[in-house]
Amino acid sequence: SAWLLKSPPSQDVLDVRSIPQTCSILTSHELSLTSSHDATSLAEAIRSRSLTAEEVTIAFCKRAAIAQQVCNCLTEIFFDDAIARAKFLDGEYKRTGKLVGPLHGVPISLKDSFKVKGYDASIGIASLVGKPATENSLLVDILLELGAILYCKTNVPQTLSALDSDNNVFGRVLNPRNRKVTAGGSSGGEGALIGMRGSVLGVGTDIGGSIRIPAMCNGLYGIKPSAERIPYVGQESGAREGASKIGLTASAGPIAVSMRDCELLLKAVSDAKPWDRDPSLAYGSWNEQGTIQEKPLLGVIRTDNVVAPLPPVAKVLDEAVAALRASGVEVIEISAPAFQKTQSLANKFFGIEGGNTVFDLLESTGEPLINWLSTRMRRGKHMPTDRLMDIQAQRTELETEMLKIWRDPKTGRQVDAIICPVAPHPVPPIDRWNGVGYTSSFVLMDYPAGTLPVRDFTENDLKGEIGNGKSLNPWDKVNQELCKFRR
Repeated sequence: SAWLLKSPPSQDVLDVRSIPQTCSILTSHELSLTSSHDATSLAEAIRSRSLTAEEVTIAFCKRAAIAQQVCNCLTEIFFDDAIARAKFLDGEYKRTGKLVGPLHGVPISLKDSFKVKGYDASIGIASLVGKPATENSLLVDILLELGAILYCKTNVPQTLSALDSDNNVFGRVLNPRNRKVTAGGSSGGEGALIGMRGSVLGVGTDIGGSIRIPAMCNGLYGIKPSAERIPYVGQESGAREGASKIGLTASAGPIAVSMRDCELLLKAVSDAKPWDRDPSLAYGSWNEQGTIQEKPLLGVIRTDNVVAPLPPVAKVLDEAVAALRASGVEVIEISAPAFQKTQSLANKFFGIEGGNTVFDLLESTGEPLINWLSTRMRRGKHMPTDRLMDIQAQRTELETEMLKIWRDPKTGRQVDAIICPVAPHPVPPIDRWNGVGYTSSFVLMDYPAGTLPVRDFTENDLKGEIGNGKSLNPWDKVNQELCKFRR
């Protein structure tokens, strides 16, 4: 009760990121601790004994409670368990002088799809409420073994299948920067919680952009590794068991306030040798992943030629490329005609199972689809084997064609990384996300991909015109209608 807001902000207050500073729930020390640290510096402060795991955990539990009251970003809350674990870790460190692991005492939040023993993983579906997990997801066990403190799970869209996090069980996640725009999906609760600094490091999942889109919406870093790099087994997905083996494979990965925090988590998990416990995982420790060239060569893909980036997005991409070139990094323009074909093929993979398993879950309680899904999702037929083989063959053909983007056509030199928009539009209003091709395409190709914040959108970014006023297709027309531009 001491963590309840005495005067919750009215609906007219759109940016709620200052609430932790003004609500008097956090002490000045807790406010500083949660505002100024990232996970890496927290781990170091606990290691050097300048902070205890208990004081860090209490501070982030309190700030997560504040975030929940203004952004509706949490589902399962286990603050008491977390504080008890923090006390245990402090006691072990004092007794032995040894850390449990590289994440000793670091609070980490989890997307609702991860199973934590004794708590629901309902993924916003009513029929899964009140059915607590009997065992942990593998990644949960590994994080605990590495010394992490798990203290909450975060809100998602119903069925995990929307790009705006809303469901009939917990309601809608709100973006702390502007509660009239989307927080993204499906890891939208993670994005909002970390955007409020109720967490500095969380774990989401991504099969179409579900880590990278919330990271963009909330000004954060988010990494989708290639499939079978970070343990995904033991998730609640609402899909039929084994479906991912013949369709698109989701990845688990970090959403964080810093790039080094993403590396902290990925390295720690990789070095824990998770392939020893999950046969589907690829072997390879962090230090065996190869090195980038001393003078890296980057490529830029400006459009997928399906949904053209709006002027503000194109402008920020120009700025990023110019800044890289000014710092001495070589950036070349990449033509990728195959990119135009990836989203339509990805959509075919999403329909392999026909949604029958998830519709069985929904219909068992008569639960309606949320607004975003009501016009996009319906029960279908299982894809016939011959059709499945056809799209798998198309995928192999596209993968082969896309290999061309990794060589400079003039010199033959290897391209180290590709820069492109996360979306063809800035963060849109609630339920209006339009361009998923810029994220789902990299799942189809199984490329590692991430979101890097560049700068905030400003009023001046509204200046500009949209090409010649013509749209490429209906998707592009909807994209153009998202923003009104002026000369």
